[in-house]
Order: sequence, then structure tokens, then C-alpha cells
Amino acid sequence: MTTEQWMELARENGLSLRQESIRLNDTGMDFRVAFVEDEDGQDWVLRVPRRPDVWERAVNERKVLAVVSGHLPVAVPDWRIFTPGLIAYPLLEGEPVAAVDPAGGGYLWQFPQEELTDIFYGSLAEALAALHNIGQEEAVQAGIHRKTPQEVRAEYAADMEEIRQSFPVPEVLYARWKAWLDTDSYWPEHSAFIHGDMHPPHILVDRSQRVTGVIDWTEAVIADPGTDFVILFGLFGEAGLRRLLERYEQAGGQTWPRMYEHIAERWAAYPVLVAKFALLSGEEAVMELARGMIAAGAAEA
Repeated sequence: MTTEQWMELARENGLSLRQESIRLNDTGMDFRVAFVEDEDGQDWVLRVPRRPDVWERAVNERKVLAVVSGHLPVAVPDWRIFTPGLIAYPLLEGEPVAAVDPAGGGYLWQFPQEELTDIFYGSLAEALAALHNIGQEEAVQAGIHRKTPQEVRAEYAADMEEIRQSFPVPEVLYARWKAWLDTDSYWPEHSAFIHGDMHPPHILVDRSQRVTGVIDWTEAVIADPGTDFVILFGLFGEAGLRRLLERYEQAGGQTWPRMYEHIAERWAAYPVLVAKFALLSGEEAVMELARGMIAAGAAEA
């Protein structure tokens, strides 16, 4: 989209922008994003869905935001404009703890990753514990879908078989995935309200590294609470995950004996989700990413 197209789309929805302020971010898989300032000096985030299925999930995201906004110790987006062509909300305070590097596909960290402090880990753990402790009946009544751990396992198993039709999965990796799915002790006996896509660009922090906000709730659902730790394990490793889980439990988060191992195995199976998204989007770059993750997972299995 051009700057002029963003301006016209905003005008059609009653938002007058300063054209010189527009900064575009085209790295997201689901939305085109623009950061802008209106004529009164208010900063905004504009999101345009890339595909029809994204809009369908955005309807769920709006329900999610209505529930979580009153329960978390951090800020979440306040959608002021909500149409199939445009979603817009005032910019939240703070900056993503890391952004996607458009040149290399990795992350550009606001702070050196190895220097993230207890302030970061503690405030993130508090936010996750508060989220996971939201009353499920309130969420269900608001229209949020709930999955039992057994349903999550069945869905993952179905996705695994589907992606094997399009991606070559080495037997050693497939065996690891199956062992994780088939072993009851890995899995929680409870579900929780989860964000579903807790990766660094969605976590806002201030200069002290305190988490101030969480954005992009497209994947939120009531399901396996381990989901919200998987990407963080991939980034921070064993030491970082154990540090986060310790503070999560201290903040009132519900744990289980093999929670760490479950998250580690779920990370090993993360290529299933990437491959599933690749099939949905049809984008060759995502296909290649999935192939690379499957190959790397096989080498580690």
C-alpha cells in the first residue's frame, strides 16, 4: 500500500492524518501496519488485514480485548476503528522489546538479549499469570473459544498429519512429536486464557525493561497455558525459561510437574504450526522457513 492509500483509507474512516508522519511496517504475516500521527498530535496504529481469514480472526480478537483489558497489569490496544478494511487504535506507551529484522528475519533487540533483567522477567511473568488466571466462564460468555488439553492434543495431531502430506518430515523428528503428544505426564490437566503468539514484537517495555503492554491478540483462546512460553523458550533457552517459570509461579501462575519439559517439547514441535501457516498463506518464504525448521528439528531430535 502507498502512503496515499493509507491516507485515503483513514479519511474514509473519519481519521485525519499528518502524511509526513506515516511509518510503514510490512513485516507482519497477518496485517500491514502503519504508525501515524493525526492532526491533533495523537499517535495511532493502523492495521490492514492481508487475507479474509485474518479478518475472521480479528473478530475474535476484538472479543478478547474486551475481556483482558480489565484484568491485566499491562495495557492492551483500544480499538477505536474496526472494519474489514481497517483496524486502528491509539499507540500504546513503550516499545517492543525486539522488532523483526527485515534484512535477516531475526530480531533487533531494544536491549542486549543477555542483559534482560529481573524487571523484565518479573513483569512479564506477572502479566502472563494475570492473563492465565482470568475466569474462563467470563471469557466463554464473551465468545472466547475454549479447548481442553485433550482437544489441543487432537488438533496438534491432526495438523501434524496434514503437514506431512506436503513437507518431508524425518522419522526421528516425527517420533519425537508423537512421543510428546502421547505422553500424558507432559500435559497440563487445565486450560487457561492465553495470548497464543507471545513473541518479542508483541511485548512492549519501558526504558527500565518493565513490560508495559501486550499487542496483537489474534491467536488468543482458552487452551494449553504452556503455549505462551514456547517462543520465549526458543529465544531464552533453558535458563531463561526456568527463570520465567519461577517468577510465574510466584505471581500466582498454575504450574504442573513437567511444565518445563512440555514447553521444550512443544518448541520441538513448533515447525508443525509454521508449516500449517505456510499451507494457509501459500507464501513461498514461509514454506521455506517451515522446511528449514523441520530440518533443524530433525538434526536436534
